Amino acid sequence: MIMANYLNRLGRYAFTQRRTVLAVWIVLLALIGTGAAAFHNVGSGAALTVPGTESQDARDALAREFPQAAGASGSIALRAAPGTTFTEPGGRAVLAEVADAARGLDGVSGVVTPEQSGAVTPDGRYAIIQVQFTQSANDISPETKQAYEQLGTAIAERSGATIAPGGEVATPDPEVGATEIIGVAVAAVVLVLTFGSLIAAGMTMLTALVGVGVGTAGIYAASGFVTFTGVTPILALMLGLAVGIDYALFITARYRQELAKGRSAVDAAGRAIGTAGSAVVFAGSTVIIALAALSAVGIPFLSTMGLAAAAAVLVAVLVALTLTPAMLGFAGDRIQPRAPRSAAPAGDGASAVPAEKPTAGARWVGIVTRRPVRVVAITVLGLIVVALPARDMQLGLPTNGTATEATAARISYDLITEGFGEGYNSQIVVVAGPDTPERSSAATTALGAALGELDGVTAVAPAQFAADGRTSLTTVVPAGGPADPATEKLIATIRSDIAPGIDATIAVTGVAAVAIDVSDTLTSALPIYLAIVIGLSLILLTVVFRSVLVPLKAALGFLLTTAATFGATVAVFQWGWLADVLGVDSTGPIVSFLPIILIGVTFGLSMDYEVFLVSRMREDYLHGADARTATVTGFTHSARVVTAAAVIMIAVFSAFVLAPDPTVKMIGFSLAVGVVVDAFLVRMTIVPAVMSLLGDRAWRLPKWLDRVVPTIDIEGAALENDGRTGTGADARPEGEQDLVRA
Repeated sequence: MIMANYLNRLGRYAFTQRRTVLAVWIVLLALIGTGAAAFHNVGSGAALTVPGTESQDARDALAREFPQAAGASGSIALRAAPGTTFTEPGGRAVLAEVADAARGLDGVSGVVTPEQSGAVTPDGRYAIIQVQFTQSANDISPETKQAYEQLGTAIAERSGATIAPGGEVATPDPEVGATEIIGVAVAAVVLVLTFGSLIAAGMTMLTALVGVGVGTAGIYAASGFVTFTGVTPILALMLGLAVGIDYALFITARYRQELAKGRSAVDAAGRAIGTAGSAVVFAGSTVIIALAALSAVGIPFLSTMGLAAAAAVLVAVLVALTLTPAMLGFAGDRIQPRAPRSAAPAGDGASAVPAEKPTAGARWVGIVTRRPVRVVAITVLGLIVVALPARDMQLGLPTNGTATEATAARISYDLITEGFGEGYNSQIVVVAGPDTPERSSAATTALGAALGELDGVTAVAPAQFAADGRTSLTTVVPAGGPADPATEKLIATIRSDIAPGIDATIAVTGVAAVAIDVSDTLTSALPIYLAIVIGLSLILLTVVFRSVLVPLKAALGFLLTTAATFGATVAVFQWGWLADVLGVDSTGPIVSFLPIILIGVTFGLSMDYEVFLVSRMREDYLHGADARTATVTGFTHSARVVTAAAVIMIAVFSAFVLAPDPTVKMIGFSLAVGVVVDAFLVRMTIVPAVMSLLGDRAWRLPKWLDRVVPTIDIEGAALENDGRTGTGADARPEGEQDLVRA
């Protein structure tokens, strides 16, 4: 039996057994929510590492050879009160008081004062106190982090000095406050306008929120056992909320169409799940597979991010297929608007052309298909222009220098830059060894001398040796910041020119080195991942639509969407266009994992709209319409709902642009732009134009391929002859009762 029949049965079951289905989801939500409260332990950006890279190997070596420095470090930046310095007795007293307060924090293994490290500017106006913790930043409790960030508040008020705790410990975890509420509110308004019914809109929203609750709570519960970055649950929340609303919207809209044809409520629910539900399964599958395929890159934090987001989408699909028909059963005929604008004809999709006032969708597809070549040329050219900034895209990792201006981490970063230069925030650590103590000492001496002669080096700190004398670390202060091309060039010089000339094993790490290695690894993996998702789209769409040209057109459209989205993101976050409007505090490199995440997510969402639009075109074509008429009628039937779905996704993603965290802001912006480009320019403009040009060729499949491609029937054609899907009471299975109408 083909999938549409299975889903039809599932929809009818959930509709008639609605109380049981609702109870199951409520119990699941309660149980998983309890687990989230008990095990919640989502970490910070400290988990953004790539095993096997030189910088990570060096970090691992430091953790083994210098266990006292294996935990997170903090840098407390201080600026003396006006008219005073830290070389005076009063200033030294302030430094001592802050150092004593730092020693009193939980988990602090050591404090290095400016007198010990020499971290005082020549004029005595600025100083840095180094704080070493026993735990990693990911394991330090929120209470300890808060105490650290508020360490010098009282001392600063009393002394007049500026005290700003920064470093790894103060790196803010990405958080989302009330911003997502804005996206939900906009989505609710769009649903009301789309359905013309508060009950239909409320039911759709409630269904999606249950799915989001289960999915997000599951991720937080799993965080007690698996290390997640702070971005992971936020990405899952974005996707779960957006696709959850959209999938429920598609099914509910199809249910209302089936009711308008005169079907009984239970038959309408079965057909809605059998048809729109089939599209949901395939659309959701593309998102899930694309996100899960991030594991193929071999980067742990990216794998967990992709798998967590995929799990959230899977929950959204399951909720849409089961809880949505159950909620439709509770809603009854109140799901329909009181005064619908026009009832859909009772005939099949091929003849269902609006008879009176053409809808906006009908008018638009008429314009697009009237001059398809011109439409395609103009739209493609425009997208290429938008994509041009992507040529200058630079990748990097978030630093405290890109944090929100009001955070302690950003204040500390700016103070250190003001007093010591930006290079002090991007110190390079060079590890030599392990070797014999004698050879290690000689190699370290030669290394220090060579490093000191390099251009772009501000200072080289005295080397530190491990307890057994076999391994040393040398700290280099560059002139530029972590994202400065000069710093990247300096690291490359150390690795390519200095290291080979030293008679020891040399490895370079530090904030800038880690960012370079992560970015290089992700950049190398990008073509492979892109090939995976493009190949996936060709296979899935060939199976779904039994066509070769439709999948090719979909894949090329996806590439246009991706390029244009990259271009817009670079223009805003790297070049600074509209930065003030969007609340971007500082420009800089694009977060290194954003391109590969964007490809995975945009691919999935792109296939969503492709499946929902083109499956309805194919449905009308299979029901007897010629190719051009099927394109027009299929688009007309789908345009309103797909437009609403796209607007909802844009609203959800755009709401995250208001989040204070720059990484979350960047992800939200890029996904919102991706949906705008793909839904309105590619799928709703280029697709109908190309389909009208292709005509019958769009639905042809070579004979040799026709024999091996399975028949999925995503359009639900088999349901037409299913005896259980007729209208009237006699067509219902035994035991199904009439819907209680309000």
